[in-house]
Amino acid sequence: MVRILFCGLGGIGQRHLRNLRTLLGDELEVHAYRVRRQRIKLQDNLSVEQGADLEADYGVIVHHDLDSALAQQPDAVYICNPNALHVPIALACAKAGVAVFMEKPLASDLQGMDELQALVEEKQLLFYVGYNFRFHPGLQRVKALLDDGFFGNIIRVSAEIGEYLPNWHKYEDYRQMYAARADQGGGVILSQIHEMDLIYWFFGLPQNILCVGGQLSNLEVDVEDTATSLMQYRGERGSFPIHLHQDFIQRPPVRTFKIIGDGGSAVMDLVNTRLTIYDALGEVVESEAFDGFVRNDMFLNQARHFLDCLQGRDQAQVTLFDGLQSLRLALAARQSLHQGVRVELDEVMANA
Repeated sequence: MVRILFCGLGGIGQRHLRNLRTLLGDELEVHAYRVRRQRIKLQDNLSVEQGADLEADYGVIVHHDLDSALAQQPDAVYICNPNALHVPIALACAKAGVAVFMEKPLASDLQGMDELQALVEEKQLLFYVGYNFRFHPGLQRVKALLDDGFFGNIIRVSAEIGEYLPNWHKYEDYRQMYAARADQGGGVILSQIHEMDLIYWFFGLPQNILCVGGQLSNLEVDVEDTATSLMQYRGERGSFPIHLHQDFIQRPPVRTFKIIGDGGSAVMDLVNTRLTIYDALGEVVESEAFDGFVRNDMFLNQARHFLDCLQGRDQAQVTLFDGLQSLRLALAARQSLHQGVRVELDEVMANA
């Protein structure tokens, strides 16, 4: 029996629960620390399953305070609540010696992070951060091309993600979503942090970042809905600029990642699930649509990986340290946006 405690059973929490049930069946015992007690049950496409009851259908054992939940000695805790609330729960889990799966981003600032890192190191705890795009076959192919030196000297990297915030969760008022609220760690920079993790995964951290944008639309939010960042990378992969655009506005949605080098280039279209690779002459040498791939495959493979880590069969691909790097990059972007200055990445730690 695998006992999992959930802190947060919204859209992403329920996705993880469905996938664990798929993989473990009746061997999964589900506990939840719940505050709001919303009982709507969501399907894979985030539509509401009418007449269903989340807690009854999944056999969720509900706890009203975290201490009593942790007293059940879960094998792992899935932290899926708003990111501004992540660290206090993670600290309680670490003090109790429980493995953690934490949704991205780690937090909305760096408060408590030193203590959390120290506890995880001291107790040698499994701490995994949920960057599911590391399990996307197209992005894994891009990583392999990078590692093989296919691109030669990299000239430019650009990424864009734009999607209309009210379409994220049709089952709730977008104005109440964590992404729309400053008090819950929202804003486009932190909410769309996946691309920053990809930049870190592919290249490591850039040296500095300059970000412009703000709350530019008519959306009823109190956070930035648009951010365009220019980063300077100097490291093992060379020296080149990285451009990232994020917004809560675009319809239809767009999500692309592009690498240009003097040896070749690649464009990953994550909305239409197509990777196109060009040689140095601009000829298409590979075009892959990943037939049969569905979005949930990433989450399923991530769940398999986490369970393997939990059972000692594998090492975590995205550790607390890794998750901290993408958070540092996001916080540097946010600092640059608010202050109107270029931010060196070491300044983020100094000002934390």
